[in-house]
Amino acid sequence: MRYLPLTDTDREDMLARIGVSGVDELFSDVPAGKLLTEPLDLPRAKGELEVERIMGRMAAKNVAATSVPFFVGAGAYKHHVPATVDHLIQRSEFLTSYTPYQPEIAQGTLQYLFEFQTQVSALTGMEVANASMYDGSTGTAEAVLMAHRVTRRRKAVLSGGLHPHYTQVVETLSEMANDEVVALPADVKASEDILAQIDDSVSCVVVQSPDVFGNLRDLAPIAEKAHAHGALLIAVFTEVVSLGAVTPPGAQGADIVVGEGQSIGNALNFGGPYVGLFAAKSKYVRQMPGRLCGETVDADGQRGFVLTLSTREQHIRRDKATSNICTNSGLCVLAFTIHMTLLGQAGLSRLAEVNHANAVQLADALAGVKGVEILNESFFNEFTIKLPKPAAAVVEALAEKGVLAGVPASRLMPGAGLDDLLIVANTEINTDDDRAAFVKALAEVL
Repeated sequence: MRYLPLTDTDREDMLARIGVSGVDELFSDVPAGKLLTEPLDLPRAKGELEVERIMGRMAAKNVAATSVPFFVGAGAYKHHVPATVDHLIQRSEFLTSYTPYQPEIAQGTLQYLFEFQTQVSALTGMEVANASMYDGSTGTAEAVLMAHRVTRRRKAVLSGGLHPHYTQVVETLSEMANDEVVALPADVKASEDILAQIDDSVSCVVVQSPDVFGNLRDLAPIAEKAHAHGALLIAVFTEVVSLGAVTPPGAQGADIVVGEGQSIGNALNFGGPYVGLFAAKSKYVRQMPGRLCGETVDADGQRGFVLTLSTREQHIRRDKATSNICTNSGLCVLAFTIHMTLLGQAGLSRLAEVNHANAVQLADALAGVKGVEILNESFFNEFTIKLPKPAAAVVEALAEKGVLAGVPASRLMPGAGLDDLLIVANTEINTDDDRAAFVKALAEVL
């Protein structure tokens, strides 16, 4: 049976009702250069078996992260996820559950969301956390919108060390809201004078630490200057394991802390789904996006959990919404919570120590390769090296030798004059043999 949902008359009636002359007007906000002018060059319909064969051949061209020495990071990191995590999240009551629209009958879901919030608050050094965002980038954009609501200002200053993808998401949402964004140039050595950008017109300052180039940032002076001018400091991270070693952002004066939680409990998964972490000072709780779970007692005095401040988003008071996020990354949250529970505070600290030690060992070894310069004065498990050749070409040459060496800065920041820079990550999964293979192969291609 053919599926023909709409007639031409149906389409004309719908377009007339919303006041547009044609379908193309619905895409007016998309830059013209991003729209296709003709169909993609793809083969026409084929049978299921034929499609499987084609896709299988395409997939075979990939080099899996677990099959070779792997040093790729830049916002998504390869860590060991205990088998217990996958085993537990695949239980049917977890795997099939969704947003608790009737929270009184979803106590198990609310409990693990509450425990997740508690873990995030402890990790970030903040007073309150929500039940997750979609990922770190969208969470950062939501944090900027929240700061605008709190300060009643419409200008955000973004550090040149902020991940470019995060910057672009902030710029996209801000453009739609007619908010001002000052994005500083790429700051490879964490030497920017961001304090000079802060004045009484600024709503918030967004700073990542460790930043996209791996540098650790001292947030305290930035927080002090921001607060003196009535602005908020939004602290960002892409590598949550770093919070097992560095001073938490809350202890450095951050007002809002947001980042990516993928490293805990969640595999690379071809780029998602991931889990955004979001925490803030308790005085700003009514301006936080997303859902919050709270602990209470029922009529019999028994412990229970509830959705708190939930009259937002798609619920009744939509005109009072603080955000357009309509759910949370529930299964990814559960994976995060299970893994974090297995680690505990001591385990997380030990994991962070191993990550840092491995990265230091790799940096020392790479520094011995002729033509290689380590650019960081401090880092956690990721750093940037300068090469005597374009990094993109070097990465391709290393891939041919069976080493996935990192992310060329030019891939994240094309046209920024950073073609000779390579961002390298080294987590607990890498062995001495992996590092030796990287150093040997790099010396050969250079």
